[in-house]
This record gives sequence, structure tokens and C-alpha cells, in this order.
Amino acid sequence: MLLYLLRRAVILCVSLLVAFMVLFFLLRLLPGDPSASLLSVGASPEQIAAARAQVGSDLPLGEQFVKFLTDIFRLDLGTSFVSGVPVADEVGERLSVTLPLTLMAFALAILISVPLGILSAVKSERWYAQVLSVVSQLGIAVPAFWLGILLVLVFSINLRWLPSGGFPTRGWEEPLDAVTKLILPVVTVALIMSAALMRYVRAATFDVLGSDYLRTARAMGDSFAGALRRHGLRNGAIPVISILGIELGSAFLGAVVIERVFTLPGLGSMLLLAIEQRDYPNIQGVLLLSTLLVLVVGFIADILQRLVDPRLRSERARI
Repeated sequence: MLLYLLRRAVILCVSLLVAFMVLFFLLRLLPGDPSASLLSVGASPEQIAAARAQVGSDLPLGEQFVKFLTDIFRLDLGTSFVSGVPVADEVGERLSVTLPLTLMAFALAILISVPLGILSAVKSERWYAQVLSVVSQLGIAVPAFWLGILLVLVFSINLRWLPSGGFPTRGWEEPLDAVTKLILPVVTVALIMSAALMRYVRAATFDVLGSDYLRTARAMGDSFAGALRRHGLRNGAIPVISILGIELGSAFLGAVVIERVFTLPGLGSMLLLAIEQRDYPNIQGVLLLSTLLVLVVGFIADILQRLVDPRLRSERARI
């Protein structure tokens, strides 16, 4: 297991290096110069040269990349061209909105999708299982922003039960207000995520129901519920864990749309504003953090699969 952890850690580091390299060069392929965000119309050649020197775009591309990696290893994400605020500070402040939104939506999606997915497979011949299957299929096709707008229309405008958006100016210093403002965004992300997860849980449960080990457990005297609980859940969880990792990463990246709908000051709003202003340090900071979190989530999912399935820990199971 230790050797596997070391091997996966090396793969994670290499993946991060490749992702950072791709991110750096893709941003430099965009038309224009990042120093343009510091200049006004009609800037003189001297002002342009000074601005390029300030942002480092006057250096050869190789030197820029080396400086980029050096700053990352020092945990220095740079300073915003527009606001002059350190990117790490702004990312940390915005992350306090995006991360709770993502984690709460992920937890709610699991609470919804796992029992309903198992139910729709075990009771597949019942009418309500067919309804659940149709609803989950429709949920995959529904755009997140449309569902968010619909929830705002129902619960904010018509019923006036919940706020339509925004976030407290003092952040989590007002916890009740902050949680209330996140209810609709969390439910929106959770419902969209649940639709896909329910399909995967349903498929995994069908595989378990048709397995030899479940029939053997039943033949040895176990009840259906007992055999499913003792033998089926653990085996069915193995393929679902990797999907959970993908869905968690997708939910984090999908916060751009949801934060726009509910006017939340999270990483998504920061990224969109940075793109509009051509603020390269802020763009890099958000994308670097997003890439890091997605790869780390995938790494954790691989480890969890290894812990759940002892077959993957055998000497023959090598990656």
C-alpha cells in the first residue's frame, strides 16, 4: 500500500506540473499583452515598456515560465494587475464562499442520490422506480442556470421564503445569514448532481443484484436486505467512488455558472471578472487552485477505492 501511495503521489506531482505548463502556455496564446490592463488609451511607448516590465511580459517566454514555477513553489500567486491585492488573499476570501457551496451541495447530492438510486434498482418493476429513472434522466438534461432561475422564481419571488442571491458583506461572521443565502445555490447544484449520480448508483446496484456472491449469500440463509447490506454495498461502492470524485470536481468547476445566477462573490465571479479585465494573475490563481483541487480529489478517490476493495491492494493489482 505504501508503494502504491508513493507511486500515485509521483503521478499526482507530474500531472500537476503538466497541467501548470499547459495553463501557462495557453494563457500566453491569448491575443494581446497582459500589460494592457495597466494602460490607458494613447499610452506612450515609454509607458508601454514600463507596464510590460512591471508584469514581466517583456521577458523571454522561457524565463517567464521559470519565474511562474518558482513563484508557485514559493506559494506566491502574484498580485492582481487591477486591484493590487495579493492573489492568494483574494482567492482565499473567495474560496470561503465557493468551497462551502460545493461541499454542502455534494453532501446533499449523496444523501439524495444513493438511497434513491438503490431504491430504483431494487424496486425496478414498481411505478415509482420508473418515475425516478425518468426524473434522473431529465435532470441530466436540465441546465443548472435554468434550474437556479426556476428556484428563485418559486421560493424567492412567489413564496418569498428565501433570498434570491447575494452574500453577507461580513461573510461567515454572520453564519445564519450566510447559510440562508446559500440554501438555493446548494439545492440547485445538489439536484443537478443528484440526477447523474442516481444513474450511476442505479447501474452499480443492478450489477450487484446480478452477482454470484449475492446469490450465494442468499443460498446460505441471508435475507435479501442482509446480503445486500453486508456484501452488496461495499462492492457497489467501488465504481461509484470514482464517479463521486469526478462529480465533486465538476461541481467545484461548475460554481462559475451558479455564482453568476445567485450573485455570489466566489471563485467563479472572480474568474469571470479577471477574464473581462485581462487580469492574468487572478486568472492564473483561480485556474491553478481549481486544477489542484480536481487532481487531489481524483487522488483521494483512487486511495478510497483501494481501501474499500481489498483486491486492489493485492500484489497482483498494480497500476
